[in-house]
Amino acid sequence: MSKDVRDTKGRYASVNGLKMYYEVHGSDRGTGGPLVLLHGAMSSIEPDFAKVLPTLAKTRRVIAIEQQAHGHTADVARPLTYEQMADDTAELLRQLGIANADFFGYSLGGAVALRIARRHPELVRKVVYAGGVTYNPGGFYPELLEGEAKMKPEDLIGSPWQKAYAQVAPHPDQWPTLVGKIKELDLEWAGWPPEDIRAITAPTLLIIGDADIVRPEHVVEMFRLLGGGVPGDIVGLPRSQLAVLPGTTHVTLVDRSDWLLSMITPFLDAPVPESK
Repeated sequence: MSKDVRDTKGRYASVNGLKMYYEVHGSDRGTGGPLVLLHGAMSSIEPDFAKVLPTLAKTRRVIAIEQQAHGHTADVARPLTYEQMADDTAELLRQLGIANADFFGYSLGGAVALRIARRHPELVRKVVYAGGVTYNPGGFYPELLEGEAKMKPEDLIGSPWQKAYAQVAPHPDQWPTLVGKIKELDLEWAGWPPEDIRAITAPTLLIIGDADIVRPEHVVEMFRLLGGGVPGDIVGLPRSQLAVLPGTTHVTLVDRSDWLLSMITPFLDAPVPESK
């Protein structure tokens, strides 16, 4: 692997009251445009993207970002919301001089990417939303939310996310605060109306495991709202795509690096379809 891809330094930017952590991998000399990576809930860059980031950075400048209270980014006195995280991310990108980029978000990160596509559409070329794909709480299996309501911070001690947090967080003792804010986000989230998803024009690739935390029929419904679910041989391929990975759970999805790269790379490399 070239030094250009491996020579990476974590950096911070002052964003909406945050000291927001990000990394830049690869370079602008690649064949693709900038790509923004957005991690999942209670996670960070390393656990979610370590297996795909080196390959993605061979052909693109990759900006990997850690949200409020996650990873290297310290918490501040405000709740976690998708809207605020979208605005934080958009402001960071503007500070970096990035006018337009592709986005790859895992789980919570995918939802943040969709909010950016809705609130800051000029910044978004394409979106990949992988794992836990949903636009309202009805998409989740009921037992997931029931279990989360009973979840305690100590239940996750020793998990890959807690271990990563303990290694890099500026205040490792704030793990219970992060868990509490994620619970509040998930259990109080009202979702977004269908017309809000339908208004997103950026081509979007939805990826779930066949044993993910969301009902597949809900993801198909979301796929239709994003322009999918049409007979491509008759009317042409839609701007958005859907992939279901067999034998894959929400957690193991990030381990399917070969499958993910085989789908994400051609999707992002293809020209943006002309509006019909």
